[in-house]
Amino acid sequence: MLEIIKAIIYGIVEGITEWLPISSTGHLLLLEQLMPFGEVTAVKEVDGVSQSVVMISGDFFGVFDVVIQLGAILAVVVLFWKKIWPFALTARERDGKTGISSFIKMDIMELWFKILVSCVPAAVIGILFDEVFEELFYNPVCIALALIIFGIAFIAIETWNHGRKPKVRRLSQITYQTALIIGIFQVIAAIFPGTSRSGATIVGALLIGVSRTVAAEYTFFLAIPVMFGASLLKVVKFGFGFTSLEAVLLFVGSIVSFVVSLFCLRFLMNYVKKHNFKIFGWYRIALGLVVLIYFFLIAPAI
Repeated sequence: MLEIIKAIIYGIVEGITEWLPISSTGHLLLLEQLMPFGEVTAVKEVDGVSQSVVMISGDFFGVFDVVIQLGAILAVVVLFWKKIWPFALTARERDGKTGISSFIKMDIMELWFKILVSCVPAAVIGILFDEVFEELFYNPVCIALALIIFGIAFIAIETWNHGRKPKVRRLSQITYQTALIIGIFQVIAAIFPGTSRSGATIVGALLIGVSRTVAAEYTFFLAIPVMFGASLLKVVKFGFGFTSLEAVLLFVGSIVSFVVSLFCLRFLMNYVKKHNFKIFGWYRIALGLVVLIYFFLIAPAI
C-alpha cells in the first residue's frame, strides 16, 4: 500500500510538471530523494521452503518515471483529438468531398509531418547517446543549473518580446524550417535533464516569433511521439518482465498522471492567453536553488 501511495504522488507530480515548463526531472529528482522507490522483497513459501522474492527491482524507478508519461500523453490526445486526428471517418467530416483524399484532413496531416521533422534531431541524439548523457549530466548540479539557466532565459525572452507582435499566430503558419528549429531546441532537453522538454521547445518557439498559445499547443503535440518513443525505449531496455506489483504501480501512476494532466493542460492553455511565462522562469530559478541547497547542505547532513 505504501508503494501505491508513492505511485499516486509521483503521478500527481508528473501530471503537473510535464506540461508546465518547470522540469519534471527536477521535481522527480527531489521526490526520489524524499520518497524513493527502493528494491522491495517479500518472503513466500514455495514447496514448503521460505524464499525471498523480489517485488520491485532496484532498477524499476528508472522505468517508472518515464512510463507514467504515457498517461500524460493520453491526456493530450483526449483534449486535442479534433486537432490531431488526421482522418475524416464520417460524412459530416468529409463535407461532401469524394475519393480517397476526402478521408484525409490535409492540414492536420501536414502538421504531423512538421512534428516528425521536429522529432528527428532529438530522436537521433536520444538513440545514439541517451545512456552517455544520462551518465554525464543526470546529477543534481547539472539539473539545478539547467533549471536556473532556462529560468533566466524565459524571463529574458519574455522581456525582449514585450510589445512585439508574434509572426506565427496559428499552427498552420508553422513552416518546416520553424519546426526544425524547435526540434533543435528540444535536443537541449534531451542532453541536459532539468531543462524541461516543454520549456526548451517553448523558449525556442518564442525566440523565433511564435505566439505563446501556438508554442504551447505545438509543444503538447510534439510530446506525443517524443514521450511515447522514450517510454518504449525504456521498457525495451528494462524488459517486459514486470512483477505484478510493478505492473500495478505503472498502471496507477499512469492513470493519476492522465487525470492530473487533463486539468493542468486546460489551466496552461487558459493561462497563456492572458499572461506570459515569466512566473515559470522565476519558479525554475527558485527550484534550482532549492536543489543545490538540498544536495549540498541538507543531504550531506542527513
